[in-house]
Amino acid sequence: MYRSHTCGELREIHINQKVTLSGWVHKTRDKGFVTWVDLRDRYGITQLVFDEDRTSPELIEQARRLGREFVVQIKGVVIERASKNPNMPTGNVEVLVEELRVLNESRTPPFTIEDETDGGEDIRMKYRYLDIRRNPVKDSLIFRSKVTMEVRKYLSNKGFIEVETPYLIKSTPEGARDFVVPSRMNEGQFYALPQSPQTFKQLLMVGGLDKYFQIVKCFRDEDLRADRQPEFTQIDCELAFVEQEDILNAFEGLTTHLLKEIKGVEVDNFPRMTFDEAMERYGNDKPDIRFGMEFGELNAVAQHKDFNVFNKAELVVGIAIPGGNSYTRKEIDKLTDWVKRPQVGALGMVYCRCNEDGSFKSSVDKFYDQEDLSKWAEVTGAKAGDLICVLSGDTNKVRAQLSALRMEMATRLGLRNPKEFAPLWVIDFPLLELDEETGHYHAMHHPFTSPKPGQLELLDSNPGAVRANAYDLVLNGNEIGGGSIRIHDREIQSTMFKHLGFTPEEAKAQFGFLMDAFQYGAPPHGGIAFGLDRLVAILGGQETIRDFIAFPKNNSGRDVMIDAPAPIDPEQLKELKLKLDI
Repeated sequence: MYRSHTCGELREIHINQKVTLSGWVHKTRDKGFVTWVDLRDRYGITQLVFDEDRTSPELIEQARRLGREFVVQIKGVVIERASKNPNMPTGNVEVLVEELRVLNESRTPPFTIEDETDGGEDIRMKYRYLDIRRNPVKDSLIFRSKVTMEVRKYLSNKGFIEVETPYLIKSTPEGARDFVVPSRMNEGQFYALPQSPQTFKQLLMVGGLDKYFQIVKCFRDEDLRADRQPEFTQIDCELAFVEQEDILNAFEGLTTHLLKEIKGVEVDNFPRMTFDEAMERYGNDKPDIRFGMEFGELNAVAQHKDFNVFNKAELVVGIAIPGGNSYTRKEIDKLTDWVKRPQVGALGMVYCRCNEDGSFKSSVDKFYDQEDLSKWAEVTGAKAGDLICVLSGDTNKVRAQLSALRMEMATRLGLRNPKEFAPLWVIDFPLLELDEETGHYHAMHHPFTSPKPGQLELLDSNPGAVRANAYDLVLNGNEIGGGSIRIHDREIQSTMFKHLGFTPEEAKAQFGFLMDAFQYGAPPHGGIAFGLDRLVAILGGQETIRDFIAFPKNNSGRDVMIDAPAPIDPEQLKELKLKLDI
């Protein structure tokens, strides 16, 4: 038996008991007449003691030779600790060691295994198995497991059936790029790794499993951002005989359950906002509503003077920064430089101070009088002591720019409290999105999303106006889930493929299996998928997902620990009938 107890388990009730512990040497401290060793496992740390009065010289010498991260087993007696440590759960006791066995020695780690480590991100990712020993990473992975268990428990109790769908599937042209897998037995043909189990879960609805879920790996070969992984995990769900309202209610329930069970937070308010409203008020389709700073559209009160920057703009829009009038001119200039960075892309920024005496002072006083500026304050909701920041330009661009500024200022002002949770449904998305380069429409979500009732006819006359029967669940400014009511009628699905530029032959080749299934009594159905990685991070008070993934990739999509991706043996290429021209 390697251990009778864990290193986080021992308390005063165990005093005088003989115990066996195993773990990693966290620290050693030698005072000459006494040696202490902190022994660590994933449950905690227990202090071991070797002293000249009660321990043999051989055992003391053995303890002194222990290095950091040696794996050891000890046997001894639990005693009361002379100098208690109230900051440790085991801080009232220690173990007087009678036997010590080194199970495995360790090289000196490349960084300290401490909560606050001296290792940079690159080195910690290379030695991820060591990084996992640190409490922040270990606790994040345990937290993820807890969230996952609660999801399974909730959905199972609501009658959902967990079904595994294939990982080796057919490549389709919609969505992001697929990761492809060559087939040795079918020369020149390839599988694709799924971007989602979308068509399979729809087929399960045709099959009569009216409540499905799966916690599933998905894969997208797309350009990476700091917080995006090429492989990610979804809580994938589908229901039959439902309308949008049924799905929103069902997954408000799941979200409420997780917040209560995981965070002890009661949330019963899930406001709903259309896509158009979200863009007008916040500049993006996943607004953080924990704080204000809503957009004020200023065209009507700013385009009547001789300021051509505003007059030529499609949109003039501003926000009020709480307390911003206290900023110096230098600080405001730095803010202007911030929005002009390539990552944001604004050409400049106009500002207006709201003075405590009710007067206004702007950077464009030459063109606007006090009455004009008071209207700016009224539209943006600015109060005395605030600073109005105004951007202008093409509508879509300027909204994105001001949204970036809004989030940056909220972060600087401490308005994004990670302990506060504000969920929001965004609904009525456009069904189609226009590709400005090609002039063609493509599905904003995917080609199986149903248009809102009564809008199918608009596909021929005004496709850009068609709204989707789709919805996103936003939490604290992050999209944590999205879904839609699906098309379940073969003819409507054929019409959708036609408007997306598929010929009948192409539609049949790519999705004939789904179209065929719709001929055999497909029920009305819809679903949603939650991004588990991001959901867990937000519940854990973070917005970066890496520490909640056991073995993440870096920003280049590489696993630096195992050095992947990597070349493969030429014999494997030969078997696959593949040639690389490099």
